Amino acid sequence: MENKQVGLLIIGIAVVIGVIVFLFNSAMTGIVNASCSMGASCSMYSQIRVQTWISLSVICLLIIVGFVIMFSKPKIVEKIRKVEIERKGKPIDYSKLDKDEKLIIKTIEEAEGSIFQAELVEKSGFDKVKVTRILDRLEGRQVIERKRRGMTNVVLLK
Repeated sequence: MENKQVGLLIIGIAVVIGVIVFLFNSAMTGIVNASCSMGASCSMYSQIRVQTWISLSVICLLIIVGFVIMFSKPKIVEKIRKVEIERKGKPIDYSKLDKDEKLIIKTIEEAEGSIFQAELVEKSGFDKVKVTRILDRLEGRQVIERKRRGMTNVVLLK
């Protein structure tokens, strides 16, 4: 999932928790009203206030975390984008590439010369196996280079 989606999910969870806290607070106030004979000086009212403030603090913290995640970029992508790509050979001869290879190369070029292999699968619309086979052919012709990054590959133009 992308950061925006995760942030929205966390904010949504905070809203659901807020509704639960409101309902719980209303129920507890009703119970205290019915059971406490001391009126407003009953110690149970102060406990309800403390629990409500703690709950609201947690909700606010979750909302802040959600917004921070929504508006931040993944660090690994920033590092990959900062890699300078030096073209070692001649410009790519598109006449020697088939239709699918051209699409893959154009997608990599649109991503400024480096792209995650999983992202390439998404943008090209091909399945994983087809993209892997196309990348194998392009790597054999020394048009691209794949570098391992954790559990995925980064595809770089040579």
